[in-house]
Amino acid sequence: MTLFYQTLTQTLLLLTFVAAGYILAKAKAVGSDSVAVLSKLENWLFMPALVMGTFIEKFTVETISTTWKILLAGFAVEIAVIPLAALICRLVLKDDEYLRKISAYGLVIPNFGFVGNPIMLALFPEIFFEYLIFTMPFWVVQQLWAVPRYLIPNQAGKKGISATLKNLVNPMFSGMLIGMVIGLLQIPMPNFLTDAIKVSGDCMSPVAMLLTGITVSAIDLKKTFADLKIYILSIARLVAIPLLFATVMNILGTGHTTFICAVCALAMPLGTNNIIVPSAYGLDTSHAAGMAIISHIMCCVTIPLVFMITL
Repeated sequence: MTLFYQTLTQTLLLLTFVAAGYILAKAKAVGSDSVAVLSKLENWLFMPALVMGTFIEKFTVETISTTWKILLAGFAVEIAVIPLAALICRLVLKDDEYLRKISAYGLVIPNFGFVGNPIMLALFPEIFFEYLIFTMPFWVVQQLWAVPRYLIPNQAGKKGISATLKNLVNPMFSGMLIGMVIGLLQIPMPNFLTDAIKVSGDCMSPVAMLLTGITVSAIDLKKTFADLKIYILSIARLVAIPLLFATVMNILGTGHTTFICAVCALAMPLGTNNIIVPSAYGLDTSHAAGMAIISHIMCCVTIPLVFMITL
C-alpha cells in the first residue's frame, strides 16, 4: 500500500496545479495569450532543460551498453498500441471520423512527459534516465506520424519527407543531444550553468499542470461530464491498455526496469496536443479537452491502482 499512497500523493499534487490553472483562468487572472506563452516556455525551456540535465548526469559509456534494449522495447510497445487504439476508437466512435482521430491520438500518445516525468522522478528517481530512453520512441512516433496523421487536417498535412523530419528538430531533442555530448565526453560545466539547467527543469511539472488547467477552463464541463464515451476512452487509456500490456510483458518475462517504464508511460492520462494542434486550424476541440480533464481527474485513482496491481 505504500506505493499506492506515494502515487496518490503525487497525482493529487499535480491535480492541485491543474485546479489552480483552471481557477486562475476562470477568474481572468491570466490573459487569453497565457496558453501560448506557457506552451512556449514548456517546449523551449523547461522540458529541454529537464531532459538535458538528466542526460548530462546519466549518459555515460557504461549506460550506453544497456539502454539500447530499453529503446527497442519502447518502440515495440508504442507500435503495438497503434492498432489497439484504432480498434477501441472504431468501436466507441463509429460514425465520426474526426473524433476517432482525436481520440486515437490520445490513446496512442499518453501524457508520458508532463505527467509521467514528475511521477517517475518522485517514485523511481533511480531509473528516470531509463524512462527517458524508453519514451524516446513515443516522441518519434508523435512527431513523425501521430500529429500529421491524427491532428493536422488533410489539406494542411500534405508535407514532404524533409518537412516531416524537421519535426524532430525541436528543443526537446536538441536538449537531449546536447546532454548526450556533454555527458558522454564528461565536459566540465560551471556551477551556475548546471544550477540554471536544474532550476529550469524543476519548473516543468507545475507549469505543465497549470497549462492543462488553463486549457480545459474553456470547455463546457456540464456537457463534458455527461459524455459517456469520454469515460469509456479514459478508462481504456488509464486502465485497460496498461493492464493488458503489463500482463503480456509479464508473460514474456520483460526485465523489471523496462516493465516499470512501460507501465508508467502507458498508465498516464490523455495529453493536450490533441487540443492545441487542432485549435490552431480552427477545429472543435471540446471532445479532446473533455478527455484531458476527465482522464486527469480519474488518474488520481487509476494510476495508484494500476501501480499497486502491477508493480
